[in-house]
Amino acid sequence: MTARTELYPAIEPHRHGMLPLDARHTMYWEESGNPDGVPVLFLHGGPGAGAGAKHRQFFDPAYYRIVIFDQRGAGRSTPLGELQDNTTQHLIADIEQLRTTLGVERWLVFGGSWGSTLALAYGEAHPERCLGFVLRGVFLCRPWEIDWFMRGMRQFFPEAWDRFASYLPNDERGDLLGNYHRRLNDPAHSVHMPAARIWSVYEGECATLFPDPAVQANYGSDTVALGVGRIEAHYFVNRIFLPENDLLAQVGRIQHLPMITVQGRYDVLCPPVSAWELHQAWPGSELTIVQDAGHSAWEPGITRGLVTACEAMKTRMATSV
Repeated sequence: MTARTELYPAIEPHRHGMLPLDARHTMYWEESGNPDGVPVLFLHGGPGAGAGAKHRQFFDPAYYRIVIFDQRGAGRSTPLGELQDNTTQHLIADIEQLRTTLGVERWLVFGGSWGSTLALAYGEAHPERCLGFVLRGVFLCRPWEIDWFMRGMRQFFPEAWDRFASYLPNDERGDLLGNYHRRLNDPAHSVHMPAARIWSVYEGECATLFPDPAVQANYGSDTVALGVGRIEAHYFVNRIFLPENDLLAQVGRIQHLPMITVQGRYDVLCPPVSAWELHQAWPGSELTIVQDAGHSAWEPGITRGLVTACEAMKTRMATSV
């Protein structure tokens, strides 16, 4: 039989809820697919972008028990855009709290962009809870990758970068990250919301090989813009709360597990060299370079590659256990 490459039909969750994480944060979570199937955890990007209904469609609902949640401060989790007690270590602990709440022993971990970052950080902290990894648009959050986002992308998207940079006064453009971070944390809605929208739309304009109005509109929505703008700047300023190059340095903790990466050749947000370096550091891993795609999961070649990877994992996980 020919391996499936297209998204599965839309489905609704059969269970969902709000999980209190602490006195401040509450997490939205949902389950769909086969309640008795192989658990798969979907980790959204950003940080701060939130998950959506279409993300369920990467997975065979007859085979997988599909678990999706919105990370702290993102999407349907509350409060939106909250930075207090919001670190990589908190997110890893949240995943473990969700896992134990749902009674999951081990799961396949699926993440794109920041989701790939969090997938690696979680896996390296809890390798015994992972069956394998499907990653997209690998982001290792090294200083040069953050600097690339802030300034380097102008080499390919000068118009988008000019709109991003010129939002700040001339005397503040020498420190784009610091001055955006300050505005994004201003309590006044009239200050933080326009800055968040400019930041998020900049990312959306650079996310695809060809302009995609649907992708750009999603990044421009209030919920996504506030989550992405404020939380990304927070994590960037704090260098994702991990030692430099830690994700590559600790990969030995998970390299016994199967891993498939799908990477756009022309991914400007997360340049392919990071996916290549991760692949080189992970013997037995698989890397698919999609030659006609940028960063977004919704570019046709990336979508096909991710569905194919989730299908392939059905046998990869069985042989790795």
